[in-house]
Amino acid sequence: MFYSQCRLSAAGVEQVAVAMGHCTAGGAYVPTLSDYSIMVRGSSGVFLGGPPLVKAATGEDISAAELGGADVHTRISGTADYAVDSESQGIALAREIVGTLRRRPKQAVDTREPEAPYYDPDELYGIIPDDIKKQFDMREVIARLVDGSLFHEYKPDYGTTLVCGYAYLWGYKIGILANNGVLFSEAAEKATNFMELCDRDGVPLLFLHNITGFMIGRDYEHRGITKDGAKMIMVQSNVRVPKFSVLCHASFGAGNYGMAGRGYEPRFLFAWPHSQCATMGAEQAARTLSQIKIAALAREGKQPDPAEIQAIHDQIQHDYNHSNSVYYQTSELRDDGVLDMVDTRNALGVALSAALNAPFAERQQGILRI
Repeated sequence: MFYSQCRLSAAGVEQVAVAMGHCTAGGAYVPTLSDYSIMVRGSSGVFLGGPPLVKAATGEDISAAELGGADVHTRISGTADYAVDSESQGIALAREIVGTLRRRPKQAVDTREPEAPYYDPDELYGIIPDDIKKQFDMREVIARLVDGSLFHEYKPDYGTTLVCGYAYLWGYKIGILANNGVLFSEAAEKATNFMELCDRDGVPLLFLHNITGFMIGRDYEHRGITKDGAKMIMVQSNVRVPKFSVLCHASFGAGNYGMAGRGYEPRFLFAWPHSQCATMGAEQAARTLSQIKIAALAREGKQPDPAEIQAIHDQIQHDYNHSNSVYYQTSELRDDGVLDMVDTRNALGVALSAALNAPFAERQQGILRI
């Protein structure tokens, strides 16, 4: 971590640290390697060895404030730059410092004057169903996120289980991919073509997840659903423009992969409080894994009674419901924050602005209509 801080400094990335508690041992290097460091009187301390270690090693009896408190490091050692009386003052001062930092030109993208959505974002509370199994039209969500609620849909009559199109969000042009059902071959093809166009034109991509996966079954495999899904994932993995994902409802299986889930490195990934993310939904997992376990017992000559079968099913479903929860997911750092859905527009605006501080990679391929 400290090595990375040094490399970031060499790359010209400014760093501001606000010490609100004790930064001890290696932790002391976090504020001291930063360009600007702020300490809070009475609660923060910076030292290689805290008072207990000093007492044990040298016999010296000293308080944290005397050893490495805010006044010590801003008046005597010069280790820190600013001392404040409260955490709120520290945060305000950090914002003031950031306000003085140089402003670099952002990556050039299509922009226009921002405007509020025509449809009230508060209506999202009534649009999103209370059951992860219930469907809704993602166009209603888009209309409450984007500028003026204006959305130019791409190929609206083809691959209708995936909505693709262009909009502006806080003045930035974006390409949106939003699920309106499972992904069929036609939807995957549409997504592939749309992402190629956005990548060529330097349009950031926003993925709104409401997906249980790609369609399965004999007919769909014969028509190449695996091949078409692979094309979608290949293009999505290699676009040079920033990607952003919001888990709006379900995000299961390979659908999560195609829609730029955590493993596909979106610049930011947010989740709504009711959303779920997993390889399979809890009910599907319970049915599938129950059958596998029952078959394994049968091979051992055991035949569970209906009550035992139900107990196996219920335990698997309970475990999946727990691990699918957005709060479990966020505790494992699998997203960048759980958002109140009406705050999503603002969060995405900040995320877009931040991402455009980095240049796009060089384009490696042309457009291929698959």
